[in-house]
Amino acid sequence: MSGTSSSSREAARIAAVRRYDILDSPPDGAFDRITALAARRFAVPIAIISIVDADRIWFKSHHGLPVHQIDREPGLCASAILGDTPYLIEDARKDPRSLANPLVAGDFGLRFYAAVPLTTDDGHNLGTLCVIDKEPRPIEPDQIEDLKDLASIVMDQLELGLSARHAVGKANLMAKEIDHRVMNSLQFVSGLLSMQSRSLGEGRAAVHLELAAQRVAAVAQVHRHFYAGAAVEVSCVDYLRRLCGDLASILDREVVVEGDEEMVPAASIQSIGLITNELVTNAAKHGAGRIEVGFRVSGNTNRLIVCDEGCGLPSGFDPLSANTGLGMRVITTLVKQIKGTVEAGPRAGGIGACFTVQFPRAA
Repeated sequence: MSGTSSSSREAARIAAVRRYDILDSPPDGAFDRITALAARRFAVPIAIISIVDADRIWFKSHHGLPVHQIDREPGLCASAILGDTPYLIEDARKDPRSLANPLVAGDFGLRFYAAVPLTTDDGHNLGTLCVIDKEPRPIEPDQIEDLKDLASIVMDQLELGLSARHAVGKANLMAKEIDHRVMNSLQFVSGLLSMQSRSLGEGRAAVHLELAAQRVAAVAQVHRHFYAGAAVEVSCVDYLRRLCGDLASILDREVVVEGDEEMVPAASIQSIGLITNELVTNAAKHGAGRIEVGFRVSGNTNRLIVCDEGCGLPSGFDPLSANTGLGMRVITTLVKQIKGTVEAGPRAGGIGACFTVQFPRAA
């Protein structure tokens, strides 16, 4: 019965270690300053902030010891976390708890060890703050209190990191929920516009309302695909394929996507999606035939290319002209957001028009 209880307690402790997400994290100056201070306070060469994993003891900070981790079995920290009080060994050669320990009997020659458990608010010991020497030494009560205070500061840092991750997680969840509601609202508006266009029959106003409905529905798809795979970086071609698959259904046109594999920052992908939405929607409205979407990488530049098989552009067409339509003005605004430029010209090798957006690759 006690074995089962011990096993369940250890499982809960390991779960707590995972919750703090500290294992194998990069060096942190705040923790390094704590171990340096502990070593000075005790006048010892070594101070460690350890986290006891299932099969290893990993060092978040290791002052005076060029080692990042050791196996759990010979580690004194694995014993120190079994209790709630400081674990003190003034002379390891005389202490029955450490006589057979390889760190004591072997070449390392550990003689002095003092550790305070790093205890969470719900009572789990993640690891220890410990100081080590290769010479035996006494330890004073005020030194123990100092070590306990330093261990509390370590836990304060760990709790701060945990709270920050929770806050970021909640903010991301709220952002997704808001965007989901925006997407639903856009789809609702699109549906209303479509209903209104049908009620007007076949006149010019009905055509414009239906085009507006298609544009709003397409913007909703940009939002949906952005949050379906939001990450630090996104495969641009994969994103464009998903987006254009939906646009093809909405616009009832064939849209083909091909290009180079390139990861772009998630912060840029929504602008790229909105630009693609506008260019494809314009191609469906003013062009004819198949719509081709390409994404090319050359040196330090990305190129987004959208072509149609229509009758081409009017003579002297300038995408930056103030006389262009709403869609073109939206495109030029979005292109500026990604520090890019937009050009328009005839489609190479055939009839039709091509729009090319160039913007810098992420550093």
